[in-house]
Amino acid sequence: MTVDAIAALSALPSVAATGPGGVDAMFGATRPDTAAAPFETWFAKEVGAVNDKMIGAENEVKQVALGGEQSLHDVMIHLEEARLSFQLLAQVRNRLLEAYQDVMRMQV
Repeated sequence: MTVDAIAALSALPSVAATGPGGVDAMFGATRPDTAAAPFETWFAKEVGAVNDKMIGAENEVKQVALGGEQSLHDVMIHLEEARLSFQLLAQVRNRLLEAYQDVMRMQV
């Protein structure tokens, strides 16, 4: 899954805000659509930061391939930082998905 695909997932409406069968409807709570949840904004910001790191590292590789002034050592460090950032983002996503599935499996 690419960073753009993960970013597209964050743009989807949340499960709690969905139709008559949603969690908010069960408890009578309403969620204002104008204000994003703190976690949602944090996660979207982090997805953007990871995407920026990956694009930056890719551009540096292109510059090295074209014979630019970029140091190969620095490019490799930035590539590794981008890779680790993406792996961390993927693990956070996996943990969130597992937590959601655990909650959905709970018997009420």
